[in-house]
Amino acid sequence: MSIYWINPYARRMARRHWMERMAEDWQEEQGQVFFPADVLVSENGYTITALLPGVQADDLNIQVVDNRVTIQGNLKNDRQENAEYLLAERPSGRFCKTIDLPEAVDSNKAEASLKDGVLTLFVPKAEHARPKTIKVTAR
Repeated sequence: MSIYWINPYARRMARRHWMERMAEDWQEEQGQVFFPADVLVSENGYTITALLPGVQADDLNIQVVDNRVTIQGNLKNDRQENAEYLLAERPSGRFCKTIDLPEAVDSNKAEASLKDGVLTLFVPKAEHARPKTIKVTAR
């Protein structure tokens, strides 16, 4: 049996390098800007609320395919390129979020609105996925 000793510093550096690569790959896939969202479930459908401050309606692209909702767009800012900022924290760039819904939805009846930086998207459940009430009659 052979015993190998690995330098702890080299192991930490390799792990850090791997984590940085994973973060880069994730950012390229998901976009550069993160935005929080809530999904409210009701009997008739799903209401998705997302915080998108500074985003214009024209900069949004929303797609509903099967039971998957994708919200993507671009967040622009008015920073001067050659200016020297003491602090620059406002995000800019593209964003993308995909939400898988647990039941079939009717994408033709989906509705979206954007007001004061809050996106509200209602996606109704498909008719066959909605609960049915069956009246029982006595004989």
